[in-house]
Amino acid sequence: MQQDFNVYTQSGALDSLQHRVLRNTYWLLGLSLIPTAIGALVGINLSFAFMAASPILSSLLFLGVIYGLFFAIEANKHSTTGVYLLLLLTFVLGVMLGPLLQYTLAFRNGGQLISLAAGGTAVVFFSLAGIASSTKRNFSGMANFLMVGAIVLMVAVVANIFLQLPVMQLVLCAGFMLFSSLMILFNVSQIVHGGETNYITATLSLYMNIYNIFISLLQLLGAFGGDRR
Repeated sequence: MQQDFNVYTQSGALDSLQHRVLRNTYWLLGLSLIPTAIGALVGINLSFAFMAASPILSSLLFLGVIYGLFFAIEANKHSTTGVYLLLLLTFVLGVMLGPLLQYTLAFRNGGQLISLAAGGTAVVFFSLAGIASSTKRNFSGMANFLMVGAIVLMVAVVANIFLQLPVMQLVLCAGFMLFSSLMILFNVSQIVHGGETNYITATLSLYMNIYNIFISLLQLLGAFGGDRR
């Protein structure tokens, strides 16, 4: 009887921890959208001529800054410094939306495309997060498959920095949408089943998935549905 009580107590404590991590993750995820929006407004009004003049160097510099912030966030994930660094990252990524938003707003239906991309991203996230939260299935088994997918995508991204192939860019967008969607299932499932207990790390992963889905969907909508002025 005592052993059964201990198991029940431990199970209850684990459930409480999982719900707390999930709640804090969603809270911080929502908060992170504020600096993203502010950064996007700043980015829309900036000139990115230096990127057009040296796309390879600027792309590599951008990747270096982003991965540097990734490392700093992970190194401080157990303190409030990690939260501040995460919000800084979301601001920087918001600013870096500038060129894509400027390009999209050049279309007659640019505002509509941005709204569709934002709405589509929200539908994808809430649908997949709901599935991962409500089903008993554990999606952690996708870890090896997702690791291979991440390596393939990163190699393709670096290759296209030098090749600059428009068709390859569209293929990458489709690939990132699929990969990021599967990652949402994986990340939320990890939280629900106790595989992830740090809400800063969880928020970072989910944020990047949402960000990748949005920019990929927006590029695809611009390529196939953009109405030139």
